[in-house]
Amino acid sequence: MEESNSHQTPAKSAPEAKGQPGLSLSRWESGTAPSIPTVDDQDNHSDTGSAIDGLSTITSTTSLRSSIYEHVEENGRTYHRFRQGKYVLPNDEQEQERLDIQHALFNFALGRLHLSPIGPEPQNVLDIATGLETAASIFHVSDLTSNIGTGNWAIDFAEQYPSAQVLGTDLSAIQPLHVPPNCRFEIDDAEDDWIFNEQFDYIHGRALLSCFKDPKSVFQKAYDSLTPGGYFEMQDMVWPFQYMGDPPTDSALYKWMQAINKGAIQLGRPWNNVPHYKRWFEELGFQDVVEKKYYFPLNAWAKGRFYKEMSVYAQTDLLNGLEGLSLKVLGAMGWTPEQVKAYLPAVRDDVKNTKMHCYAPVLVVYGRKPISQA
Repeated sequence: MEESNSHQTPAKSAPEAKGQPGLSLSRWESGTAPSIPTVDDQDNHSDTGSAIDGLSTITSTTSLRSSIYEHVEENGRTYHRFRQGKYVLPNDEQEQERLDIQHALFNFALGRLHLSPIGPEPQNVLDIATGLETAASIFHVSDLTSNIGTGNWAIDFAEQYPSAQVLGTDLSAIQPLHVPPNCRFEIDDAEDDWIFNEQFDYIHGRALLSCFKDPKSVFQKAYDSLTPGGYFEMQDMVWPFQYMGDPPTDSALYKWMQAINKGAIQLGRPWNNVPHYKRWFEELGFQDVVEKKYYFPLNAWAKGRFYKEMSVYAQTDLLNGLEGLSLKVLGAMGWTPEQVKAYLPAVRDDVKNTKMHCYAPVLVVYGRKPISQA
């Protein structure tokens, strides 16, 4: 991880991850982070002996009802009906399992649910795209995730901070019916006007790179909905993914990423906005803006147990989402479902190929709304 702010702190080597994902990282202070991954030139690519576990569900009170659980079926997958077509990934059981893995991936990499210094007793929190990790979820703590998610972040936050009233919003009603008493979910679109009755101490969004036509306008809504001194945080992957060394431009994976990039632009929701987040935060008036960079290797090419274990999560996350997003985005470019499905095996092979030194850069950006307004 790298940090961009008024000061720069040297990165330290990552400790071995043991036990529950991310627990060994929880002791890291804000200035420490994993170093940039290096290639494992000893060909020690099988040392990924860690199970993906610890994904728990929390049961308590009920806050969603079955009347809004309606979906649309395309190519054997189901998608959200509310604002149909705005989010490119499905919302079926396969996608929900992927989102659980993605939640575990971020927890493992960051070692915590958030990086913003929000204090021990936040009150109102908003999570946007909580049910999808790509939709919008709203808590009394504000969390902007993506337009399709399972509510894991909001539920975990509500458990960790019993002082907070957490609201999660999303385009799909796929969150669990049983949640902590200080957590609730609503079907909502983060691109609409925000008409909440309360202001939020903290607003959070994760994996939203594919969700918005104009991300900066959504960030403006977050700014306007914060209490003075409140924090807004975005956690997102940089697209297209990058390589250590020269990119293999003839590979199926590289060509697939370029095609997805073009398709997303054609759909009017480009995926390449994440590097602009820090600048947009500053232009909107956020203070003390911090950007931290993480690296998610897609397979076991990177040296060290930490990155090899992370690659299990990252690879599973990508492979499980490959078909759903490809059918939607490449379909917009005229590909038939049969053409998409015929092309993807070569992409999957590249994702698993340890000679492909591909990784997903991840940026975490957060800033504080000024306490006194000019």
